Amino acid sequence: MNIKPIKSELDYNEALERIEELWGAKKDTPEGDEFDLLVTLVESYEMKHYPIAPPDPIDAIKFRMEQMGMTKADMVQYLGSQSRVSEVLNRKRNLSLKMIKSLYKDLKIPAEILLA
Repeated sequence: MNIKPIKSELDYNEALERIEELWGAKKDTPEGDEFDLLVTLVESYEMKHYPIAPPDPIDAIKFRMEQMGMTKADMVQYLGSQSRVSEVLNRKRNLSLKMIKSLYKDLKIPAEILLA
């Protein structure tokens, strides 16, 4: 096992190749340990060099609505009146703190996304 920090794209690509070779290694074996360490290093490198921006709050709401088979009418209980739902979903009105709390609590949309 020759594990080193990932400092360049070359190191990153080599680590990915080795991960492929180790895929399916049994846990608590030298190969399994090497796999776990390399995955951790790759995740750290990717977080630093390829960050994923959080989704837009309205897109997150629409996505959750689609996941749950909800309509705009279903959103009245979380956002207010039918006109307020339309304003929010059409980006003409910002989310209020009360709306954010309701969406977080009831629809499990992460607060950090709704506050963005």
